[in-house]
Amino acid sequence: MLYPTCAGWTEYLVRTLTEDDVKVTIDPKRVIRAIEEAFRDRYPTTLIPVRMQMDLAQGVFLVMPCYDRGGRELGIKLATVSQGSSHPEEKVHATYLLLDLETGAPKLVISARYLTDVRTAATSAVATKFLAREDVRVLGIFGTGRQARAHLQVLPLVRQFERFLVSGSDPGRSQAFAAQMARELDAPVQAVSSKTCAAESDVLCTCTTSKTPLFDGNLLRLGTHLNLVGAFQPQAREVDDVTVERSRISVDTYEGALAEAGDIIIPLNHGLITRTHILSDLHELVSGKKRVRTSPGDLSLFKSVGCALEDLVTAELLAG
Repeated sequence: MLYPTCAGWTEYLVRTLTEDDVKVTIDPKRVIRAIEEAFRDRYPTTLIPVRMQMDLAQGVFLVMPCYDRGGRELGIKLATVSQGSSHPEEKVHATYLLLDLETGAPKLVISARYLTDVRTAATSAVATKFLAREDVRVLGIFGTGRQARAHLQVLPLVRQFERFLVSGSDPGRSQAFAAQMARELDAPVQAVSSKTCAAESDVLCTCTTSKTPLFDGNLLRLGTHLNLVGAFQPQAREVDDVTVERSRISVDTYEGALAEAGDIIIPLNHGLITRTHILSDLHELVSGKKRVRTSPGDLSLFKSVGCALEDLVTAELLAG
């Protein structure tokens, strides 16, 4: 492939990885470990601008650059989240570019839908490792799409769950999804109502496109840990004020959460919580600088809007 330079045109060899290549190559255990290590050790030397969001006719276009000055790596993810597609498998399209530092030319191009699935679930797994009780047994998932599947597959790598609950907006789809996941996990997966999912889960992951709360926060048992994944715009939220007020909160990054996380921004704007209600970011959590869960009865909440460092370190693993 040719790229222009000041002196003319230079040819670069660009590797490409398809979705099938990524699925064959990626190891969720390694991704969990890499994301934990990156937020602990590399985060302070990394430039991570708040991602650009551009509204499209039928969705949102996202641009997520990341430059690790310490590791000398540069990358960018381009993603489109469609609001028009009725099929959950087609809502997200993404491409990751690992770039040459001197020229900015791509040296690795990755089809990044599955990369995004795994790195998001792996980040939730890191938060779960540090925030959830050791004795959790029930994993609850709101949603029936790609992220719901990834969280069901990846979170059991950090906790020993015995029972799995799923709750979607369509009962028929929820039943089919639960049956499919039961076969994939070789474990009991049950489609349940939103009330049951909220009330009976020890770890609860919200992986939906909902813009309004999915359940009544009063239903949550003491000691529950929540990973909030789906909402990434200031006006959208998956949990209510009660949930946020009851919880001890950690976020992936302060900048991203305060710019994009409606789950946090809306109660902040209503004066129901203050900035001090957010107790840590992921760097402070995994490095031990801040402590979020202080007792078994605490409700802990991790709000993820997606951080470009997660994509960069996952792309590095795929680069070999």
